[in-house]
Amino acid sequence: MDKLIEYLQFPFVRYALIVGVLIALCSSLLGVTLVLKRFSFIGDGLSHVAFGAIAIAGILRVESSMVVVLPVTVISAILLLRQGQNAKIKGDAAIAMISVGALAVGYLLMNIFSTSSNLTGDVCSTLFGSFSILTLSKTEVVLCIVLSVLVLAIFMFFYNKIFAVTFDEAFSRSAGVDAGAYNLLIAVIIAVIIVLAMNLVGSLLISALVIFPALSAMRLFKSFKSVTVCSGVLASLCAFLGMVISILAGTPVGSTIVGVQILVFFVCMLLGRT
Repeated sequence: MDKLIEYLQFPFVRYALIVGVLIALCSSLLGVTLVLKRFSFIGDGLSHVAFGAIAIAGILRVESSMVVVLPVTVISAILLLRQGQNAKIKGDAAIAMISVGALAVGYLLMNIFSTSSNLTGDVCSTLFGSFSILTLSKTEVVLCIVLSVLVLAIFMFFYNKIFAVTFDEAFSRSAGVDAGAYNLLIAVIIAVIIVLAMNLVGSLLISALVIFPALSAMRLFKSFKSVTVCSGVLASLCAFLGMVISILAGTPVGSTIVGVQILVFFVCMLLGRT
């Protein structure tokens, strides 16, 4: 406890904890919708697109990679949704195509136009998160907080519509709800969350933030609202505990958070059977 209190004296540690909890909370809320719509792996596809965008930002020597990564990922989310509704290329095939293509192109560009003497370390940090969230600048912290609060506000404001589209899209359309627009909104929000989560767990572990809290909550509750609230609480708790353990033990932030989420999932599974 003394060691933790000592670390909390540093502003970058406090910033990391705040941003990490907010990112995990945002991811978990939309995670319930994605799991129920059987579209969980859109996070993988978009995270790999973000990896490619980071490579481009590095080549262009952009001071803040988020300036490039955010618009590219949002545009890809829109294209992925449109392409996934194409009869010739189904949703899972579209995700796989974009995911593998973006990852390969990103790594290729990083090798050809390498601007770092430690390419392996940079790639590993981008893929698995490493300690990048502990090195966020004050501007990046403010941007992450603003985007996280915006995502939460949008989710709460459009909660009823998102609920309707999640459970019965056909009925929602017949009731006059523009299901296409709300699906697009969900895709854009997920794209923003993916970009934010890159600093927390890296591009390969982002799906864990989306899937595990939702699945854990579903073992304990049945209603959409209860599952959503529980998912948010579990995600925030796991992110906080994972980051504290990581800081104290010196383990990678992303994998430590996911490890805590796996443990919580098994606990919830056992509690759900009793």
